[in-house]
Amino acid sequence: MITQEQLKETSERRDALKRYLDIDNKKIQVEEEELRTHVPDFWEHPKEAQIQMKKIKDLQSWIKGYEEVDKAVGELELAWDFLKEGLVEEAELDQNYATCMELIENLELKNMLRREEDKLGVVLKINSGAGGTESQDWAQMLMRMYLRWCESHGYKTSMANLLEGDEAGIKSCTINVEGDFAYGYLKSENGVHRLVRVSPYNAQGKRMTSFASVFVTPLVDDTIEVKVEPALLSWDTFRSGGAGGQNVNKVESGVRLRYQFTDPYTGEHEEILIENTETRDQPKNKENALRQLRSILYDKELQHRLQEQAKVEAGKMKIEWGSQIRSYVFDDRRVKDHRTGHQTADVNGVMDGDLDPFIKAYLMEFAGNDEEK
Repeated sequence: MITQEQLKETSERRDALKRYLDIDNKKIQVEEEELRTHVPDFWEHPKEAQIQMKKIKDLQSWIKGYEEVDKAVGELELAWDFLKEGLVEEAELDQNYATCMELIENLELKNMLRREEDKLGVVLKINSGAGGTESQDWAQMLMRMYLRWCESHGYKTSMANLLEGDEAGIKSCTINVEGDFAYGYLKSENGVHRLVRVSPYNAQGKRMTSFASVFVTPLVDDTIEVKVEPALLSWDTFRSGGAGGQNVNKVESGVRLRYQFTDPYTGEHEEILIENTETRDQPKNKENALRQLRSILYDKELQHRLQEQAKVEAGKMKIEWGSQIRSYVFDDRRVKDHRTGHQTADVNGVMDGDLDPFIKAYLMEFAGNDEEK
């Protein structure tokens, strides 16, 4: 059963959230912003209208989140009083407390995501490492893990590109994840993921190590301005491969975009290559590929900012986009994050998409540094 101190803590954290989020001011802001939508020609400018409606939605989501916490704390306090009168059981009180704490922690965590890009969706790319079928199988397992996480959090996903393995698994995939703060949460997954297990593809039953890399970039929307030079673009079309209907291998619906990018800060040149086979509509695939290009260019600017901040904050978190971040050791029943030290024995839960404890540990350790910067 919970204690009086725990009850008091929930009330204090609720009140602190109201101050940090400036809820009273946000309610006034919503009223002011909604007035702007009442002008006669509001919908005659669709892009500006979309930005305005998104602004209102963002404000309302913070207010709704706080109101859910406030209601839960109120119900917990009421249940505490009812317990004294014998009207509720201890188990019911404890359940109310667990629900209340989950809402508080989730809102506190969301409040850590203060960067402009945190509220955006995600382009999530997974590449298998060296090791053939074993690493390709591992890449597919990671793909399933992230799809399950997205599903459990209500995020919309679409497969922009999928390259299947030679015998099993996948060589690579690109997933678009749409929804508020998807990047803020999933940015913690950027890096190399290491699997250690007794391989089902090894006849001697040896313990093998496999690697797969995960690249996470913000999925830009129409409210983000990113400059793309048309003269630096070139296109190829190809026939989509893999299992499918009659359209597969007959119509060149797949698109391959090449963009000749020169880093404005270093002068280094590289060719950005994007393939998209998301739909059977070639113009739609071109549109999706351009969106991914804008996301990559936006992310390159973000990386530059992070590198500059890392120089200033030399003693704090290093930004190592390609570093090994987590190990999954199946036979030892252990998943460990090397950045935060957080680990769990629930391997099956993690592979089924239970990543929240790892994401929370990462944000608790590093989001504070971001805010200071």
